[in-house]
Parts: sequence; C-alpha cells; structure tokens
Amino acid sequence: MDKILFITMLYDFYGELLTDKQKELFELHYLNDLSLYEISSEYNITRQAVLDTVKRAKNSLMHYEEKLGLIEKHLTQQKILTKTINDIENILSNNSLTQNNICQLSDVKLSLSSLLE
Repeated sequence: MDKILFITMLYDFYGELLTDKQKELFELHYLNDLSLYEISSEYNITRQAVLDTVKRAKNSLMHYEEKLGLIEKHLTQQKILTKTINDIENILSNNSLTQNNICQLSDVKLSLSSLLE
C-alpha cells in the first residue's frame, strides 16, 4: 500500500485521538499538501516545530494502529466481502439454480455490496 495512502488511512481511523494542534498541522501537511516551510510561515513557528508536531502525530497514529489494528481488520474484512461477492456472482451464473435461490443470492450479494461502500 502506498505510504501516503496508509498515513491518511491512519488519520481517518485515529485522527480524533490527536491533539487539536497535531490534527491541524497534520492536515495541512498531508491532506492539503503544504510544505513545512509554508506551514511554519503561516503559523509563525519554526519549520522544526512543524516537523516535530507532524512527526509526533504520525508516530501516535502508527502506535494506535499497532495497539488496536483497526485498519488491518478493515482491510481483511474488505477482502473477505469482495471474495464472498465474487463467489455469489459465480453461483448466480450457474444455470441450475431455482428462481428462488437466485433471488435469495441476489439479495445477499446486494447486502454484502452495500457493506463495501
């Protein structure tokens, strides 16, 4: 997985656990793609202070994932749901099913698909 994508996923899952200042600087740097210099100029603090805050926020987010593993669980569930939907599509393509079976499987597929959104 792309490093930036993973960091933004960390923020999506655990961002509310950061301090307000960490959230603000993290968002400016990673989500708004501002440089450390741009942020330091805007907030009238040193570039090093911005770097330290963003780094501390990122380390906190990674620590939360190590302890809680919510992203790993989420990605595993996504894989299982995708595989199950594909299996249902394969079963539905089998012509020996009754109309009732097809309707039931279609409903299950629709329910599972909604979980992926």
